[in-house]
Amino acid sequence: MNLVILDRDGVINFDSDQFIKNPEEWKPIPGSLEAIARLNQADCRVVVATNQSGIGRGLFDMSMLNAIHDKMHKACALVGARIDAVFFCPHTSEHQCNCRKPKTGLLEEIAVRYGISLEGVPVVGDSLRDLQPAAVLGAQPYLVLTGKGMKTQEAGNLPEGTIVRPDLAAVVAELVK
Repeated sequence: MNLVILDRDGVINFDSDQFIKNPEEWKPIPGSLEAIARLNQADCRVVVATNQSGIGRGLFDMSMLNAIHDKMHKACALVGARIDAVFFCPHTSEHQCNCRKPKTGLLEEIAVRYGISLEGVPVVGDSLRDLQPAAVLGAQPYLVLTGKGMKTQEAGNLPEGTIVRPDLAAVVAELVK
């Protein structure tokens, strides 16, 4: 099975230090939805793995998160794209859960759900915490320079073998030839 795992904020849509708290704040990065469509056309499943601590912080609830994701799915559909599943962690760092990136729980859940090894699976993120679990599990980390990506690159300490590209469209252009 061809699978690509994407972080949401900063990879698919513009990020915000104040969190994406409602559908109106969710705005796609130019070219990201078309890149997802290109993955779909190449028979790749596209899955999102995202920390959503705004729930744990009380900034929004599950119905609002569902509304945000509904907008994302509809925007994808308008360009012929499809996100197969969204895996998220609703906890804050104080919860010490295993599903909050940089821990590996979200990615392990994806591997179990799809019955695959994550060895070599592209995992695209804009922050170190997106890349670290990918590296631990043998997936291929990709850093995009959208969102927090430029700051992440400048800070260094990227997992060994991390591939850096300007945005999701550039990653997909490399994956789908």
